[in-house]
Amino acid sequence: MPDDPLQQPVQFLRGAGPQRAELLARLGIESVGDLLWFLPRDVLDLTEITPVHKLRAGELASVRGSVVDIDGRDTSGGGSLVAVLLDCDGEYVRGVWFNQPWMLKKFDFNQTVLFSGKPKRHERRWEINNPRVQWLEGDAGGGGGGIVPRYRLTEGLLLDELRRILRAAVDEFAPLVPEHLPEAFREAFRLPRLPQALAWLHFPASMDEYEGGRRRLVFDDLLEFQFGLALRRRAWRKTNEAPRLETTAKIDARIRRLFPFDFTKGQLAAVQEIAADLASGRAMHRLLQADVGAGKTVVAIYAMLVAIAAGYQAVLMAPTEVLANQHWRTLERALTHSRVNRLLLTGQLTPAERRRALADVKTGAAQLIVGTQAVIQSDVEFHKLGVAVIDEQHKFGVMQRARFAAQSSPLAPRVEDAARSASGQQDDSARGASGLQQTPHVLVMTATPIPRSLCLTQFGDLDITVIQDLPPGRQKVVTSRVSNAEQRRRAWEFVRRQVAAGRQAYVICPRVEGDEETADETPGAAPHLEQELSESAEDVHRQLASGELQGIAIGLVHGRMDHRQKDAAMFAFRTGETRVLVATTVVEVGVDVPNATLIVINQAHRFGLSQLHQLRGRIARGKFQGYCFLFSESNSPDAVRRLAALEETSDGFKIAEVDFELRGPGDVLGTRQHGEMPLKVASIVRDHEILREARKAAFDLVERGELDQPEFAPLKTRVLDRFGRVMELPQTG
Repeated sequence: MPDDPLQQPVQFLRGAGPQRAELLARLGIESVGDLLWFLPRDVLDLTEITPVHKLRAGELASVRGSVVDIDGRDTSGGGSLVAVLLDCDGEYVRGVWFNQPWMLKKFDFNQTVLFSGKPKRHERRWEINNPRVQWLEGDAGGGGGGIVPRYRLTEGLLLDELRRILRAAVDEFAPLVPEHLPEAFREAFRLPRLPQALAWLHFPASMDEYEGGRRRLVFDDLLEFQFGLALRRRAWRKTNEAPRLETTAKIDARIRRLFPFDFTKGQLAAVQEIAADLASGRAMHRLLQADVGAGKTVVAIYAMLVAIAAGYQAVLMAPTEVLANQHWRTLERALTHSRVNRLLLTGQLTPAERRRALADVKTGAAQLIVGTQAVIQSDVEFHKLGVAVIDEQHKFGVMQRARFAAQSSPLAPRVEDAARSASGQQDDSARGASGLQQTPHVLVMTATPIPRSLCLTQFGDLDITVIQDLPPGRQKVVTSRVSNAEQRRRAWEFVRRQVAAGRQAYVICPRVEGDEETADETPGAAPHLEQELSESAEDVHRQLASGELQGIAIGLVHGRMDHRQKDAAMFAFRTGETRVLVATTVVEVGVDVPNATLIVINQAHRFGLSQLHQLRGRIARGKFQGYCFLFSESNSPDAVRRLAALEETSDGFKIAEVDFELRGPGDVLGTRQHGEMPLKVASIVRDHEILREARKAAFDLVERGELDQPEFAPLKTRVLDRFGRVMELPQTG
């Protein structure tokens, strides 16, 4: 047997044996410790079941019963109805769902289920519209209630069998689980000892015990992650230095003269924070987030020009050529009367053009460089890089930024070093005589407002600046959901009238062609419950040209086109040669056509809410009123709520919170393809209050140096074991 009793094979537990051990192994459970940490996925509170004769109209209640009737049918108005009748000890309650036909497949006769909701009397029977449903499995519903944790199971393993084995593990081995938090710390945050927390989670006598046990494990999960962020931030501050870039009154005045408008209060505050960073001597490590149209690019230009005024180079990297070209045009307008030597570095350059550009970057002749990821190729070497701006890299969370660029860096810093700096990575080859990391200042920008909880996790190692106000004169966009054929007809007629009056329109489609997956569809797009054929960009382009918008010049742009085709399509739209542009989400960010005042988004329910807000931000960027039409016939509650939120508000920060609540962190930022949040137990949607508490505790302890005290050694060891490699944490100091 192993020296550590928690490593004992699970088959030797009372009630287990070899056969059940094989079933448990399918769930990743091989040792006693694995079993103790196999936590419930949720819990049923069967202590608050209301007898049918005690139900009160409009008062929240839960009833338990057996399914005795299942009814699904179409309604006279073209919708659908699903009704499920429960026998609750001889009395009956009906659950009803409108326009949710998929609910019909979720029930079987004789199932025992819970309905929760606000009942009402209908035809002498109690009825609950859209009740919350809990399917009772195993013996959970039959033994007279209690608090019943539920677990992920595998074929051949019943819930009551798992609970018997868990009882043996908790009784004998839970007291042996080591405690890693000092007693005074636990008392300050009202946390039970870890063995007690595990016992409460698996076998709670009340919901208070279950929630108390869960809170301890969630707090641990978030505390360790936040300690990792705090340690990396401390190490980064100790080991990174950057040029001191002072913003004098003269420099400030020269920069502001380039813009034909006054900065907003939000822009002024952002400039002040960034100027303080640039003058500090420590490398800036800041996230600048702003709503669509709030003017973050102006702030970025200011930061880059401060560096250039001090004799350094600056670079702005965008994720796509479309956005890089848009930034280039913005800079060209702003710097028309400036002597700043600038160049555009993208994959479009010929080999000869690229060689000349690289030579100018290396000698310092090029002071301001705009480009795509072409600027971080191994052959790009900067002469004296002072500020690097990385735009729309919000899809890279803390884990992903740590791996954003893996190549080693020469002594002369490149943008890649900026990205490594933004992630806290170290490179001994880039250290100066002082032993500190020589790195440019880094500004990471996003026009996707980020929910508060994500700011504390995926961006928790960055200083954060938020611009919340919009430039004066920015027009409101009227947003309307279009859900049937008649509304569609009227919407297209309105588009025709607006185009005839001189305006321009986007028509957005979720895919390029057919119904296959393409790179143009956002990985985090909202799930759609109805099976349907996608309206592709190419099909819609053909249909509109011969139908609703016949006689109007219509362009087409999508991600499968080569850069020349894209550039030609965008140029024709910008100049007004084409009046309507059919596109995929390639136009999601950065495209600025002030005369475009209309946007039609096909199958809007297939897009994420924040992405819809981004798309809507492409219009009304000039002096004219904007109109957004969300074409969607989906009646799923998720789709209806998301599109209603877009109709009700134009505040991107409010929209981000709704999107986050509905879909979670991976989908909101499109990060599922990059890996999930590195949390074991916590949900940053549900546990945002604990997150704030754990973050404050972690950062306070690190900043005061208390984490280095002996009583916190077990916790520090856990943090380094868990996050040391992925966060590039120093193992000492």
